[in-house]
Amino acid sequence: MKHLGTGIGWRPEIAAAVESMPGIDWVEAVAENVCPGHLPESLVRLRERGVTVVPHGVSLGLGGADRPDEGKLADLAAAAEALGSPLVTEHIAFVRAGGALTASPRLEAGHLLPVPRTRDALDVLCANIRIAQDALPVPLAVENIAALISWPGEEMTEGQFLYDLADRTGVRLLIDVANLHTNHVNRGEDPAKALDELPVEAIAYVHVAGGFERDGVWHDSHAHAVPPAVLAILADLSSRVRPPGVLLERDENFPAPGELERELTAIRETVAKGALSVVPKASEAREPTKVADEAAAESAAERASIDVTSDGSGTAGPDSGDRPGSGEALKASPSTDLSRQRLALAQAALLSALVAGTPVPEGFDGTRLSVQARALAGKRADVVAKVAPELPEILAGAYRKTFVAYAHGHPMTGGYRRDALDFAEHLLLGGRLDDPDVRRRVSDWWLERSGPAPLSQHPAARLARATRRVLLRR
Repeated sequence: MKHLGTGIGWRPEIAAAVESMPGIDWVEAVAENVCPGHLPESLVRLRERGVTVVPHGVSLGLGGADRPDEGKLADLAAAAEALGSPLVTEHIAFVRAGGALTASPRLEAGHLLPVPRTRDALDVLCANIRIAQDALPVPLAVENIAALISWPGEEMTEGQFLYDLADRTGVRLLIDVANLHTNHVNRGEDPAKALDELPVEAIAYVHVAGGFERDGVWHDSHAHAVPPAVLAILADLSSRVRPPGVLLERDENFPAPGELERELTAIRETVAKGALSVVPKASEAREPTKVADEAAAESAAERASIDVTSDGSGTAGPDSGDRPGSGEALKASPSTDLSRQRLALAQAALLSALVAGTPVPEGFDGTRLSVQARALAGKRADVVAKVAPELPEILAGAYRKTFVAYAHGHPMTGGYRRDALDFAEHLLLGGRLDDPDVRRRVSDWWLERSGPAPLSQHPAARLARATRRVLLRR
């Protein structure tokens, strides 16, 4: 595994600043924003200078009950190949629920939600990661996420869950120290204990980011300066192992380039100071990347002697040498199918409570779920504003309040672009636009972007066609 060094999250808003920053060894780009055939010129220039670019996925939902979507895996693989990346990364999270496994409508969270730390969830996650590993051309690393809520009846700590995950799959870990801090504030979990328990030798790289606290809840905003508490966790981690790479994340509210450079300097200094306190034992005095490579190789060798099923699970078998996920050689797994079913029902109930206002599932903190629901609605409003910037421009100061009210009663069932169209349809059909000029502008925007004929297979197709007929008569 290549030593990455110090990096920063590449975003279009700060592309020029990132290109001119001194000491940037690598960058990370959101995979869903990368079109392999039309790479942003900034990323092309960085690649030509020898700067490593790592695609970071946010929508695969490896922690969900369903098997990973083949199309999304293919897109992630294509991004890695186009960028010449040494690895790709995703999250230990679920982002959608419902559908065939629960015979209920498919719901999208629009954000990363935590998986329960249970044996069922671990079995499904391991199976999904093996499927992803088989489909990707480079190694996969998965990230621990921040959470506002806790699942009832969890069977493992975060460190134990990550240890077992890496041990069973050989997957590398992307450890976000800001998320460890978030879970400390929101869920009372000790970051030092998590670092004690997880396999630090399997770390691919580390995320560092800022956030803010409000009413006793820490919000992992990626829009604020990195606080001292997060740097302290980074120092603790660096005293245990030399991280192959450390990256500063910033997604919005971008400060001046000089401020980002100062944060990067603080990160470098923190890692260096932490490394001074590392005293490896004679038996452990190996390069961390070599340790991780050896751990992955040993795990792969173990998996090579497993009779692996079509979803990546299996039992030991001396005569089975099939590579995990390798097509026709694989069989179905009744035990993992049952785990998927149980996990699907649990995740659908939680997501429905968060985005559709159904009753809070037993064992969850209703107050925390309300906080999470508001956060999800706000996140939707922010992302829709980015993919459809004309809507907040047209609606002006009323946009956010209007969208959040809409979101609480209208779950997202497709992507954000579909969400923007659905929101506009809601405003037009519901007669919620009193100003004729605003109504006309929203109507023009919707007509222009919905195409000559909405996709017939979309659940809202009939409504959309009816809307078109009404609008064209005005």
